[in-house]
Amino acid sequence: MIRFEAVKKETVMLNPLKDNKKRTIESEIRIDPLTGRTARICHFMKLKWEKPDFDKIVGGTDKFCPFCPEKVMKITPLFPEEILPEGRLVKDDMVLFPNIAPYDAISCVGVLGKDHYIPMTGIGPEKIANGIELAISFFRRLEEINHPESVYHMINWNYMPPSGSSIIHPHFQIFASSFPPNLLRDELKAAKTYYDENKINYWDDLIAIETEKKERYLGRTGSFTWLTSYAPLGVAGDVMGISDKAVTFFDLSHDDIMDIARGLVMAMAAYDKIGIYSFNM
Repeated sequence: MIRFEAVKKETVMLNPLKDNKKRTIESEIRIDPLTGRTARICHFMKLKWEKPDFDKIVGGTDKFCPFCPEKVMKITPLFPEEILPEGRLVKDDMVLFPNIAPYDAISCVGVLGKDHYIPMTGIGPEKIANGIELAISFFRRLEEINHPESVYHMINWNYMPPSGSSIIHPHFQIFASSFPPNLLRDELKAAKTYYDENKINYWDDLIAIETEKKERYLGRTGSFTWLTSYAPLGVAGDVMGISDKAVTFFDLSHDDIMDIARGLVMAMAAYDKIGIYSFNM
């Protein structure tokens, strides 16, 4: 069964600015109930950030942006014919092509439309859903040709420079790989162990428990349950969406993809309220 384990900690110090008055600050070590990975939860700072001057961050970056409409179909790379005969995959104003700085054999960029800069709260669910569907259509192409890297399929999104994004223009990082990244590998292995021991899917179990406890439950969008992570990777906490039925991208209907997109839009709005203007997905 799922156990939410934590080790409570205390830091004691003397403050010389207040006559060496003793101060105690609490923290805790939380253990991820699936993988056993640990996270440090600290309570000494208010989760509030100041938004920067976006005009300064964004101003002028469109002049050299390779993803803007006048450049994207001219200077971005093309796939070889055996992978994608048309070179790039296009859906409306969205374009998918090989990453010029690849992280794996199949490493792609999916440009989310013609607009160079979109505020985080201005990104609508239709745009996100269209981007996800573009990526899945590419994954299906890889399946059709039995590409050896078509094993693990991933869609990442680094939004704005603090997330590690070198280009302002909204875009997905899209991968197909025969090797899972570390976190995914650990989760798959641990989830199999959990099923073997408990005869229930870990994620179904987690949804049931968190929905009842309401401590980290955020809500539902159609077939997806949204939770915050018990042992988050980030300081401000992580948000996860868990499907009731889909196992892979290929199991998702259009409505399911819209459920994902609507959940992500609400998560972005929540982060915006506390001053966070970038994210990794």
